[in-house]
Amino acid sequence: MNAKLKLKAKDHINSSEGKRHFNEKHFTESAARYDIATRGLSLGQDSYWKKCLIQGLTTVPAPFCVDIACGTGDVAFLLADKYPDGEILGTDLTQGMINISNTRNNNQRIRFSCQDMTHLDLPDHSIDILTGSYAIRNAPDLDECLDEFHRAMKPGGQLAFLDFSKPSSKIAQTFQFWTLKLWGSFWGLVLHGNPEVHGYISASIRAYPANKELEQKFSEHGFEVVKSQSFFFGMTIIHFLKVLPKD
Repeated sequence: MNAKLKLKAKDHINSSEGKRHFNEKHFTESAARYDIATRGLSLGQDSYWKKCLIQGLTTVPAPFCVDIACGTGDVAFLLADKYPDGEILGTDLTQGMINISNTRNNNQRIRFSCQDMTHLDLPDHSIDILTGSYAIRNAPDLDECLDEFHRAMKPGGQLAFLDFSKPSSKIAQTFQFWTLKLWGSFWGLVLHGNPEVHGYISASIRAYPANKELEQKFSEHGFEVVKSQSFFFGMTIIHFLKVLPKD
């Protein structure tokens, strides 16, 4: 059993190193019960959303796919089912998540590696498809992260990100913050005896761009938003992107 998380998200979320440190500690503690948490936090919808993420990707012959912040590997396994001739890599910041993924894996086309999404150990222009679930919101530095994706992606490659959708309205943002603060803290207490585990979600969204700002940031870093799909009364969203060539 890991030592209890004693860090406060609000004290670490506003700097890249602080956020990286907090997330490493947080996801190390939550790894063993992460699948239960995602089902509880999403009211059982998490699996359906991830299937929609995979279904929204187009057919590619024998692609190299990377799932960042892969958690316990569920999206990586879905990618392997969709692309039976593809090679799948799941990466995560924490070794605890990678250990669970490896335990679940019996497919030789899938491998898992402990990596920071802002510094992928991959050649330039090597990825055909990149996915992430509740991932880029947790990037230590979102701009650095998107630059790294553009470096590693092939021109024309596909990306798909599932995450919470931050509304533009300040009133709606306040409602979303407190809803997620209370709901996440509840699951942190139930599963870990610690509200900071999963209660951090609201703090991470407070520092995350609103939906329109996020789409603009995608464009600034060389990605085109092809389509999006919202769920849960707009609380969560999948963005499907493609890579544009650099000028």
